[in-house]
Amino acid sequence: MVAFDFKKEYKDLYLPKQKPMSIDIPAMTFIMVDGKGNPNGSKEYQEALETLYGLSYTIKMSKMGGRQPAGYFEYVVPPLEGLWWFEGDTFDGTQKLVKEELLWTSMIRQPDFVTPEVFAWAVLELQKKKTELDGTKARLESMTEGLCVQILHVGPFDTEPESLAQMEQFVADNGYVNAISDRMASGQVRRHHEIYLGDPRKTAPEKMKTVLRHPIKKYD
Repeated sequence: MVAFDFKKEYKDLYLPKQKPMSIDIPAMTFIMVDGKGNPNGSKEYQEALETLYGLSYTIKMSKMGGRQPAGYFEYVVPPLEGLWWFEGDTFDGTQKLVKEELLWTSMIRQPDFVTPEVFAWAVLELQKKKTELDGTKARLESMTEGLCVQILHVGPFDTEPESLAQMEQFVADNGYVNAISDRMASGQVRRHHEIYLGDPRKTAPEKMKTVLRHPIKKYD
């Protein structure tokens, strides 16, 4: 059986071109871990990634231990993603970036069969296997982004402003305005969003492929 690959099945979400495009993002379920500060060399950030991957692979391999959830299917674990902002919910990707002041949510998408019960079981399993990780810092949450502009950025994270400038020009040229920091009816705050198509722990900076996504709205 061929494993379901979210990146291949939802190319509009994960494999955009290197030019801006608008897209309406549906609701999706994620395992999330929050943190703050410069992610480079950060123990907190590395532990967040280990927790996310640990929980995601615990769920993926649940079939091996007789705990296969209802509705389970073979799948490839989706890529790591991140939401980034500053105190006061600001961040449009164009202001001076002081990494030590960053707030972040790292997350990995989950299949629809991952219920709160399945997630709670995975946390307990991870705690048994990796006692150094605090699985209670993770949560399962649905997120809806709505209308966004996105682009595929190729290269180091520090060169992202070049791609973000293209996104801002697209927004201005097509009758949109940036909606970062807007609060949705659900209470969710709209954020600068990155999707890492390669594992940032293992991929050379010049080879990194990152989907950059910003929430937008029509200009009134």
